[in-house]
Amino acid sequence: MNIETLEQRNPWEIICDVKSLIEKAMTELDDNYTIDGGIAIHKTAIIEAGVTLKAPAIINENCFIGAHAYFREGVFLDKNVKIGPGCEIKGTIICSHTAIAHFNYVGNSIIGQHVNFEAGAIAANHYNERKSKEIRVKFKGKIINTGVSKFGALVGDGSKIGANAVLSPGTLLEKNTIVKRLELVEQAKE
Repeated sequence: MNIETLEQRNPWEIICDVKSLIEKAMTELDDNYTIDGGIAIHKTAIIEAGVTLKAPAIINENCFIGAHAYFREGVFLDKNVKIGPGCEIKGTIICSHTAIAHFNYVGNSIIGQHVNFEAGAIAANHYNERKSKEIRVKFKGKIINTGVSKFGALVGDGSKIGANAVLSPGTLLEKNTIVKRLELVEQAKE
C-alpha cells in the first residue's frame, strides 16, 4: 500500500475503499506470500486453528492470528501484528507491531503502529441506536460529517486501549492516547 497517497485522504475515505486498496497491494507482493482466493499470507505468519479469513486480506510477515479469529470484508495486517483468539476484524488496516488481545471487535478502522487493545475492547463502526446513521467525527474542535454510515476509529501510534473499553463510531485518537478499562469514548455526540 502506498502510504504517501493514503495520507492525503480522510480515514473514512480510505476505509470505504479498503477492499480495492488491498486487492491492488496484493498484485505487488513477492513470492514470500502464498496467495489463494484473494488471501495473501506471508510464509512467516502463524495462523492457529479455526481462523476464518474472507477475501481480500493480506497477512504480512511475522503476524500471529489466534484460534477462531474472524476476518471479513478487507483486512490488512502490517508486519508483526498479533491478533488474539476469538477476535473479529472487519474492513480494517492494522499497522506494524500492534496487538489486539482476545475477544475484541475492530470494525472499519485504521489502527496505528505499536497500539495495544486489551481483552474485550471494541472499535464500533455503526450507530444502531440513532435515527441518523451518518458518522460524524470531532477534529480540532469541529464536527465533520463523514457522509458514511460505517466508520470505526482512527487510533494513533502508541495508543493503549483498556480491557472492555468501547470506541464509539467516528473516534479519532491522537498518538499515545490511553483509554482506561471500561471507558466509553464518544467524541461526536448526537
